[in-house]
Amino acid sequence: MLARVNSPQVGRLARAVALMLCGMAMLAAQTITAFGDSLTAGYGVDEAAAWPALMAAAHPDWKVLNAGLSGETTSGGLRRIDWVLRAKPDVVLIGLGANDGMRGQEAAQAEANLAAIIVKVRAAGAKPVLLGMRIPTSLGADFIRSYADLYPRLAAAEQIPLLPFLLDGVAGDPALNLPDGIHPNEAGHRIIAAKVGAFIATIAP
Repeated sequence: MLARVNSPQVGRLARAVALMLCGMAMLAAQTITAFGDSLTAGYGVDEAAAWPALMAAAHPDWKVLNAGLSGETTSGGLRRIDWVLRAKPDVVLIGLGANDGMRGQEAAQAEANLAAIIVKVRAAGAKPVLLGMRIPTSLGADFIRSYADLYPRLAAAEQIPLLPFLLDGVAGDPALNLPDGIHPNEAGHRIIAAKVGAFIATIAP
């Protein structure tokens, strides 16, 4: 026997379905800016083989803009973010800090710069997402830890999504990196694109 469903229940169900479909449509139509350094720009590979382009190809309904710049630091990113935001993205993936660490910049300054970038992204009406970075182990345990701790602390303080490590599953594997051992090759970028895409797909607009 079928259970009777009263009119208010039908109305609530219809509204819930409508909201879900609306959320899915917003997610599908979003413009995403990948804002980072050489790991985002695609140093050493063709632009079409860098992870932002690969992610766009895998998600045709997303418009993905590659705003990566080789050698970029958090301070450079802070100076550049206003120009990048002119494209009016819905989501900004912030992947900066690795070059700061490699240049010996204290993590506290990098964190302050990233926090200022997040403020600007929000003020422009976009959703900030943090992409975690790590620095080479040759720089000393305490210094490395200061950068490792920076990203989860900042993401928690700002209450924004965090992908813990952009190069997870790629870093340290010679088969997935260029001869310099730092920058991903085409195979590495394919792995990054899949992981970042899967992560973004879980984030409500």
